[in-house]
Amino acid sequence: MKDKLKQIISQFKSLNVQRLELLAKAPEGPLKQFLSVPFPDNKTEIADLDILAVDFETTGLNAKSDKLLSVGYVPIEHGLIKLGKSEHEIIHSSGDLHKDNVVIHQITDNEKANGLALELVVEKMLNALAGKVMLVHYATIERTFLQQACIELYGMAPIWPIIDTLALAKKRLDRSDTAYDPNQLRLINLRHSYGLPAHHEHNALNDAVATGELFLAQMRHYPLGFNTLLKEFVSK
Repeated sequence: MKDKLKQIISQFKSLNVQRLELLAKAPEGPLKQFLSVPFPDNKTEIADLDILAVDFETTGLNAKSDKLLSVGYVPIEHGLIKLGKSEHEIIHSSGDLHKDNVVIHQITDNEKANGLALELVVEKMLNALAGKVMLVHYATIERTFLQQACIELYGMAPIWPIIDTLALAKKRLDRSDTAYDPNQLRLINLRHSYGLPAHHEHNALNDAVATGELFLAQMRHYPLGFNTLLKEFVSK
């Protein structure tokens, strides 16, 4: 009952208010530094936002039992994807990967054995994300895996503003009041619907860039385009 009440109360607090509450509890280090930077105001226009398009490759869908394998991210500044500032990191972990999983993400046991420590990857990503809005396709994966990583490393989970291209597409399709195949919401299929070219899937950086391109295409179909306010899209 108490947890339910906390959830209800948090819905009425702005993300920046919640950020300050977490900042007061955060241990010294990368997480506290991340939380010390204000999130963008909800009244900021998309054209004026600093956005970080992000994608994770994982061993499964459960953040508590599965592992982060790689992260890819690229900034979007004033409606431009900054490929020169992109990052792609494979994360060190022990244990053999299931062969079916390797077929999908193409990360080998040798690559992950020589990857960077989770602590270094998360610290680097938090630095890149500070003061920005995270852009993803299907927010559950990136939100839960980053929060779980922070719990393991720092003892607590952060919050941050997120724009989800899948949620934007679903909202648009729902408004059309016509039946649709859920497969239409896949990143590759949505890109095709906007006339974007096929890309090499299941590589974290490739998918991050592909998500950024999809978002820019989606924005061109909104009534106010890049003058749309962040509050129209952001989730938490």
